[in-house]
Amino acid sequence: MKIKFWQKALSKVFLFFKGVTQRQTLGARGALIDGNKVLLIRHTLLPVWQFPGGGVDPGESFEAAFRREMFEETGYEVEGEVVLHGIFHNVEATNRDHLAFYISKNFKSTRIFKSSHEISDMAWFDIDDLPNDIANGAKRRIEEIFKAQEISQKW
Repeated sequence: MKIKFWQKALSKVFLFFKGVTQRQTLGARGALIDGNKVLLIRHTLLPVWQFPGGGVDPGESFEAAFRREMFEETGYEVEGEVVLHGIFHNVEATNRDHLAFYISKNFKSTRIFKSSHEISDMAWFDIDDLPNDIANGAKRRIEEIFKAQEISQKW
């Protein structure tokens, strides 16, 4: 069945207004893993240790957003394939936030980390020696990845 021009146009208008009225937010985060260590960052506005990530820009895929945010926030460039660990519903601030979480074991440092107005700290942590002030979502993902816990739909 061939889709007609007016059907495509109507579909675009419908999806545009649905997006404006529902105001869903989409994000991408991820883990860089080096053996039993994970890379975590601390934001300036929410000073807990968490995985790097941020919003998906218009026209950008989840994976592209993960790669971009990882580089912007840490200076690490993700190389090769990544694994999608899951899509999660983040209800801590709103019930309209969803994010994709990726895992990469292939990366290289291409820029030295410097704290900024957005990210205050970055550090590698052994999974058996995590900081006390780690975000709940980050702790859940680490337990799922390294300790074979069941994957939760909740961030």
